[in-house]
Amino acid sequence: MTDRLAGLLRHYVLRARVFHSGSLCGSKLYDEDSGYIHLLRAGAVDVSSPAHGPLRLERPSLLFYPRPTPHRIDADDDAPVDLLCAMVELGSAAGNPLAQALPLVSVLDLCELPQLTNLLEMLFDEAGGNHCGRQAAIDRLCELVLIHLLRELMDRGSASAGLLAGLAEPRLARTLSAIHDAPGQPWSLTSLASLAGMSRARFASAFRDQIGCTPGHYLAHWRIQVACNLLRRGRPVGHIADEVGYGSAQALARAFRTHLGCSPLVWLRRQTPD
Repeated sequence: MTDRLAGLLRHYVLRARVFHSGSLCGSKLYDEDSGYIHLLRAGAVDVSSPAHGPLRLERPSLLFYPRPTPHRIDADDDAPVDLLCAMVELGSAAGNPLAQALPLVSVLDLCELPQLTNLLEMLFDEAGGNHCGRQAAIDRLCELVLIHLLRELMDRGSASAGLLAGLAEPRLARTLSAIHDAPGQPWSLTSLASLAGMSRARFASAFRDQIGCTPGHYLAHWRIQVACNLLRRGRPVGHIADEVGYGSAQALARAFRTHLGCSPLVWLRRQTPD
């Protein structure tokens, strides 16, 4: 079975940090440089943001912002509001294509997510207790919620085009997962079409229509993104070149200049504040 998240999670860090659990009174602005998950356990709230229209949540719900998006939550005065909030990181700033492809905001009714029932009960129980290791436990549990949420959004086909749509289509998902898992492989249009069980022409057309670019362009972009992440981790350029499918440091440098307009080391220096 194709694991559509394995390669993405290998190259991009997924983190959650729970910072509020319990009652919410009045209004609260969330404008940190981070994504957010809000889990409404009880009560009703109004959500507003310059980036989208007003939202009204009156049932237990999950509210998800995968990328930094300023928003405000106003608690309804008619009944107590029980809310759990976490800042989340999916690697959107570092170029994670899935984080960039997700909808600006997603609202899911918790009754539509029965597979999360036990996990959410564990999360709420830990958050409401005072056991040793509480923060680490609720952060890890929230990260599991995030993984389940990503699965759900992929399965729902929440986009008509782009990476999310490609991962929802089984044949394209096999090729995308293979690229994400092994960017260093000498992938060709023929080998990728074979994975999809399609002819070269049909695969190329379907990939371009669904993802918005050619397979070759997507592969090259992914290799550069992986190389950037490895540079941030201090890996030598020569080792990175082998890992992402370029035969030498010189070949990787040429690819960097084509896609980013500079060499790998110049790019890395620009990422490091003085």
